[in-house]
Amino acid sequence: MQKPSLIIVSGRPGSGKSTLAHLLAREIRCPLICRDELKEGYVNTVKTEHSKILNEKNVQIYNTFFGLIEMLLDNQISMIAESAFQHKLWFPKYEILKHKSDVKLIICKIETDLANNRHAERKIKDPLREYYHGDAGRTPENSAYEPPQLPVPTLEVDTTNGYKPDLAKIKSFITN
Repeated sequence: MQKPSLIIVSGRPGSGKSTLAHLLAREIRCPLICRDELKEGYVNTVKTEHSKILNEKNVQIYNTFFGLIEMLLDNQISMIAESAFQHKLWFPKYEILKHKSDVKLIICKIETDLANNRHAERKIKDPLREYYHGDAGRTPENSAYEPPQLPVPTLEVDTTNGYKPDLAKIKSFITN
């Protein structure tokens, strides 16, 4: 039986990973599991700002993210999973997921200054950003990001101005 695909989209904050992941999910017609959206759903449920969420609840959201991925893969459903998780968080889960799926990794790359500008613009455009994500003090500049380094086919995408490689090549990477 053919394994489902797990397409991981990652990158530093402000790199465009969420935008690209949503676009790819529509283009290749598969579900997207987005860790930040799970966190937003939790904040909506408990009606408490992110900064007041206990650490164990953040761990629970992390476990839910990977639990959803596993459940879908166990049911032969290919998907895109998007998160800024770094290598130290992806690698242990990869060890489990590699047996259930064909994994491919897309890393969104961007210069730190542009990531900082995008991050700042996002906060201005979305006044509730802090309430849901508690990232006022975090910027790409002061947050060291170590991308996942998994032994899988990997594509780096420059998101500075559009996508390089272009969308057609990214889709080809996913589907071939």
